[in-house]
Amino acid sequence: MDEEKERRETALPVLVVVVPCCNEAEVLATTNRRLTDLLTAMEQRKEVAAGSRILYVNDGSDDGTWQEIADCHARDKRAGGISLAARVGQQMTLMAGMDVARRYADVVVTIDADLQDDINVIPDMVDDYRRGIDIVYGVRRRRTSDTWFKRTTAQAFYRLMRAMGVRTVYNHADYRLMSRRAVDQLCRYEERNLFLRGLVPKLGYLTAVRYYDRAERQGGRSKYPVRAMVDFAINGITSFSVRPVRMVFFFGLLFFVVSLGMLAYVVARYMAGEVVPGWSSLILSVWFIGGCILMGLGIVGEYIGKIYLEVKQRPRYDITEELL
Repeated sequence: MDEEKERRETALPVLVVVVPCCNEAEVLATTNRRLTDLLTAMEQRKEVAAGSRILYVNDGSDDGTWQEIADCHARDKRAGGISLAARVGQQMTLMAGMDVARRYADVVVTIDADLQDDINVIPDMVDDYRRGIDIVYGVRRRRTSDTWFKRTTAQAFYRLMRAMGVRTVYNHADYRLMSRRAVDQLCRYEERNLFLRGLVPKLGYLTAVRYYDRAERQGGRSKYPVRAMVDFAINGITSFSVRPVRMVFFFGLLFFVVSLGMLAYVVARYMAGEVVPGWSSLILSVWFIGGCILMGLGIVGEYIGKIYLEVKQRPRYDITEELL
C-alpha cells in the first residue's frame, strides 16, 4: 500500500477519458476539441503523463459518428476509438470502453459525449487519485437545467433506489474517475444486466465526490427520452429489462386500478339499492385479487427473466474496429 501511495504521488498518471457515443456526429468535433485542449493543458501543468488520451466508443451509431471518430484520430492520435458491432446500450458501451482503456491507463474517466458534465472537474479528480482515492464521483450541485418532470422523476428514482436497498450516489450519473485497480475489479463482474451506478459503489475502494454545475446541451438530442428513463429506472432495481414479462406486471397494475374504479361503481349501486346480494364483494374480489396476482407474477418474472439472460453467457459486446 505504501508503494502504491508513493507511486501515485511521484509518477504522473496516464489518463484515458472514455466517451460513449450513440449518434453523436453533430457534437463530436466540438467535444474532441475541448477534451484535447484539456489534455494538453493538463500535460503542460504536469498533472498527467504524455501518453494520456481519449477513447470514443461507438455504440452502433448510424449517423456518421464512427467517421467523425476516425477524422479526430487522423488529426490527433490522442483521440482513439473502438466500434461495437451492434447497439448494446450505454452501460455496456461504458464497460467496453473501460475494458479497453485499462490496458494502458492508470486512471479512467467516463463522461457523456455532449459534455454537459463539467470537464474542468477532471484535474481535481486526478488530484484526488494522486492522494490515494480510487473512485471519484462527479455529482451535480443542482438540477436547474432539467425540466420539472425530469428533475422530479430523477429525484424520485434515487429515493426509490435507496428504499430498495441499492447503494447509489445521489445526483450522480456516469461521470466518474476510477483507478486501474478499481476498473480491474469492476471488470470481474461478468453479469449481462449492468447497472454501473449500483455496481461501482459495491467495489469498496476509497471514494470522493466532486460537485459541479451541469451545462445545457449544445447540440444533438438527449438519448434518454421518458421511455428510456423509465426503462433505466426499472433496470436499476431489477438489473435488466425483460419486456415480455414486464407486460404482465403492467396488466396486473391496470386491473388493480380498474378495481378501484369498480369499487366506486359498486358503492354507488349499493347505495342506490340496485345490487344482487353478494355481487359487490364477489366482483371486487375478482378484480382486486386478479390484479395482485398478475403484479406478483410480473415481479417474479423479472428476476426469472434475468436469470435466463445470465445463464446463456452470451458475449456482452463485440468490437469490430479499433483506432488506438
